Amino acid sequence: MNQLSHIDNEGRVKMVDTSDKATTTRHAVASARVLMSTETIAAVKEHRTPKGDPLEAARLAGIMAAKRTAELIPLCHPLPLTHVDVQARVEDFGVYLESQVSTNAQTGVEMEALTAVSIAALTIYDMCKALDKSITISDVRLESKSGGKSGDYRRPR
Repeated sequence: MNQLSHIDNEGRVKMVDTSDKATTTRHAVASARVLMSTETIAAVKEHRTPKGDPLEAARLAGIMAAKRTAELIPLCHPLPLTHVDVQARVEDFGVYLESQVSTNAQTGVEMEALTAVSIAALTIYDMCKALDKSITISDVRLESKSGGKSGDYRRPR
């Protein structure tokens, strides 16, 4: 890539013009990890956190966040999302989060998928911080994307 798509010839930030791009089906998957103590993991599993079930709250927060990505990230286009799903599961390290986002649009949904898992992770932190201040959010990343001119991407295993 010779030039950044969101920078004009004078070096100013710009929103990309997608007018001439074809509307295609776009799909993205992102993930994140929330690392926590074994005591906090046990509390999450047993639904005994001070604010209620952090997994369900995180799933809902992630879905809501994906729909508002363009309001949070300045150069993202508002997109008509056709599907958003956020899954949260307890693992040995803490909580694994994964989002799947789809649309039929002129630009992709990678940012929506990443926003979904980021806000879901922050929600888990908020729900569990009374138990564990050392919770760490890590590995927020795009796992795959499909659709659009740049083609498909799948993170190597």
